[in-house]
Amino acid sequence: MVNLQFDFSSLSQYEGATTALINPNGSIEGALESFSIGSGGEITGVYSNGELVILGQLAIAKFSNSSGLMNAGGNLFQESINSGNPDIDVPGVGRGSLSAGSLEMSNVDLSEEFTEMITAQRGFQANTRIITTSDEILQELVNLKR
Repeated sequence: MVNLQFDFSSLSQYEGATTALINPNGSIEGALESFSIGSGGEITGVYSNGELVILGQLAIAKFSNSSGLMNAGGNLFQESINSGNPDIDVPGVGRGSLSAGSLEMSNVDLSEEFTEMITAQRGFQANTRIITTSDEILQELVNLKR
C-alpha cells in the first residue's frame, strides 16, 4: 500500500476570467518538409521551423556468400541456406557507403529488352498487314458485285 500526500496550500483560484501565461522553452511547432540521407545512413528530417532531426538509420546487410541469395524477382533477393545469415551494420563499417542523390547504373538486360521490342514491333506489323489485306479483300468483293 502506498500512502500519498498532496500539498494544496500553494494553489489559488481567483474569481473572473483566467488567462494562461506560457513561457515557451522550445521551438515552435514544425511540419516535416523534406529529408536527406547521409553517407553513414542517417535519415535527417528538415522541419518548417528550421529544426534538423535524425529520424532513423539505414543499415546494410552483408552475406558470407552473396551468390547464394535466392532471386525473388523484380531486383529483389532473399536469404537462403546457401547465402548464410546476414551480418547487418551501418554503412561504412566493413560495408559500402551510401551516396544519396546519385544514379546507379542500370541493371537491365539490353539484349532481352531489344528482343522483346523487336517481337512487339513485328507483331504490330503483322496486325497492320492483316488489316490491309482484309481491306483489300473487302474492296475486291465490292468491285465484283458491281
